Amino acid sequence: MATPELGERTLEDPTPEVVDVADVTIDVETDVLIAGGGGTGLVAALAAADRTDGTITVLEKSHRLGGNTSLSTGMVPAAGTRFQREVGIEEEPADMARDILEKNDHEADEAMVEHLCTESKNLIHWLVDDWDITLNLVDDFKYPKHSAYRMHAPAGRNGENLIEELSERIEATETIELLKHTPVTKLVADGDAVVGAVAGETHEEVIGAEKVILATDGFAGNRQMVERHCGQIAEALYFGSDGNTGDGIRWGAALDAELACMDSYQGHATVVQGTGALSTYAIIMNGGFLVNENGRRFGNEAKGYSALALDVVEQSGSVAYEIFDERIFEKLEGEFDDFDEAVDLGSYRSAPDIEMLAEKLGCDPKTTADALESYNDAIRSDEPDDVGRVDGRTILEPPFYGATVTGSLFHTQGGLVVDEHGRVRKTDGDVVDNLYAGGGSAVGISGHGSGGYLSGNGLTTALGLGRLAGLHAASTLEDGR
Repeated sequence: MATPELGERTLEDPTPEVVDVADVTIDVETDVLIAGGGGTGLVAALAAADRTDGTITVLEKSHRLGGNTSLSTGMVPAAGTRFQREVGIEEEPADMARDILEKNDHEADEAMVEHLCTESKNLIHWLVDDWDITLNLVDDFKYPKHSAYRMHAPAGRNGENLIEELSERIEATETIELLKHTPVTKLVADGDAVVGAVAGETHEEVIGAEKVILATDGFAGNRQMVERHCGQIAEALYFGSDGNTGDGIRWGAALDAELACMDSYQGHATVVQGTGALSTYAIIMNGGFLVNENGRRFGNEAKGYSALALDVVEQSGSVAYEIFDERIFEKLEGEFDDFDEAVDLGSYRSAPDIEMLAEKLGCDPKTTADALESYNDAIRSDEPDDVGRVDGRTILEPPFYGATVTGSLFHTQGGLVVDEHGRVRKTDGDVVDNLYAGGGSAVGISGHGSGGYLSGNGLTTALGLGRLAGLHAASTLEDGR
């Protein structure tokens, strides 16, 4: 029987994910092996380089680095940073943890949420001070359910810029070797301990390693796994990285690792139909709203872009119409690379009045005008609007702008259970020796489904666990290098 491609494998697939060290010959050795060159893997490599002079090897199966981090805004939430204090924000990690847990109805592991929130300021200060990474506090808007300004953004509020700086630091660090086009295909184990991996695109090599960090992201790009675990969003547009095929999760499961929240995912409600550009949710949180083709509001946009994604998918044609005005357009222009790219691609239409805009977009003009009037009236009277929204609103005035958008699947949030150091836990509560995971390979902090995702949760676990795993893996190398 033919071996299924990585992107088609499921947890139930019989294809071996782990080979015994007695059945292979080690071709080359390294100290810390990192599978995946996205945000998790690059941060893990830099953290490991802080603690060892040994060799750190990063293997990326794609031709480019970044994974889902490069597709995101690159905004990293953190509580208690000096950047917050400089503008008068006094926030404790407990405040950030409270927001996360309230968003997911306390379905996430509370201890892990608190741990990552406590470590969040250390992550930001370490990136900026030790590695000269550009991160600036975003204090001009808040994402839904954030009680304070805590997003720290790279240049252009674009994850590609964050990845570019991380990769430059990687290339300048002599102890780190980085290989692209080199997918890890299996882990190598000696009993219950991981001792390396099999990797290679056209010619496989067996790489021995004292520590292995799984940074291969989630399984949103694996249609079979999505249908099995996140069926409600399976038919939506996929907007994530091609490398999200669930590799690390399957490898860990083959070693009896515990899995959690496999039905959890991050969706996005405003991907522009036709151009495929991401219409930043800052449009919504600065006062924009959505209607369906009948011109009617259908969901509270303030619950967040992930929770709203499914509402959009459930509309006729799986589309909605984003309505905003010139004030918002001018405010965001030049602030978000995503927005500027969407503008350059012709994603937005404009008109001097709402009826003309609706006609251009394809939604009912009269009902859309009624929705706008009702929305503005609710703001003037300081009352919840037709969908119960009270946050992030502003009166919209002509001229108006809009786009036709669809709901999408960005990345999954379920995966391997890890401890406070990022070590993979087994179903019996012990750890898999020498094995770590972060980012989409590890279970997130969003609970179940899509509604528990709070903006920034993805990078909180990707970069947070990446740093913790890299530090611990390097500091516990057998020979102390």
